[in-house]
Amino acid sequence: MVSKADKTKIEAYIKKHEQWSTIFESARKTLVASGLEETVKWGTPTYTFDGKNIVGIAGFKNHCALWFHNGAFLKDPKKHLVNAQEGKTKGLRQWRFESGDKLPVTVLKNFIKQSIENLQAGKTIKPTKKPLVMPDELKAAMKKRAKLKKAFEGLTPGKQKEYAEHVGSAKQESTRQRRLEKVVPMIEAGVGLHDKYKNC
Repeated sequence: MVSKADKTKIEAYIKKHEQWSTIFESARKTLVASGLEETVKWGTPTYTFDGKNIVGIAGFKNHCALWFHNGAFLKDPKKHLVNAQEGKTKGLRQWRFESGDKLPVTVLKNFIKQSIENLQAGKTIKPTKKPLVMPDELKAAMKKRAKLKKAFEGLTPGKQKEYAEHVGSAKQESTRQRRLEKVVPMIEAGVGLHDKYKNC
């Protein structure tokens, strides 16, 4: 059962992405009717089965999408699903919709059924986690600024990695320092390095 707080967040999310509300409402109705639990993860509506992620919905400026967390296992003869980050994403698959598109509910029901069956059969792709390599400049800055350290530790592992790689990948020390100065306020504000591009 969705919590009152999550229900409010989901309704606000759909209202915020009004141009995709028809697809979102149709998807939401189908997902819940299929026995999935409704919650909010990573700031977006997410649907789970036995506590495991099945699918999430997300709205952007020019498209919206359903994200199947183990979509790589789904039988998809009509090629609705794509790997949005080829070479990076292993299990996640995206079903993208643009203006004027309609959601084929029958196909969605089939994907949900397959997803639950795959989960019950133990089919999951576990991500391989690489250790976070912290650049010396960022380490030193966090020792001096407790606020920065606390904010960095509050970020998701993915966002932490983005900042660490962004600062540490510069060859020259002066460039690393410039990058550090630029990202410190962003880290302290709790935003990701690439958040401003997510609505493109």
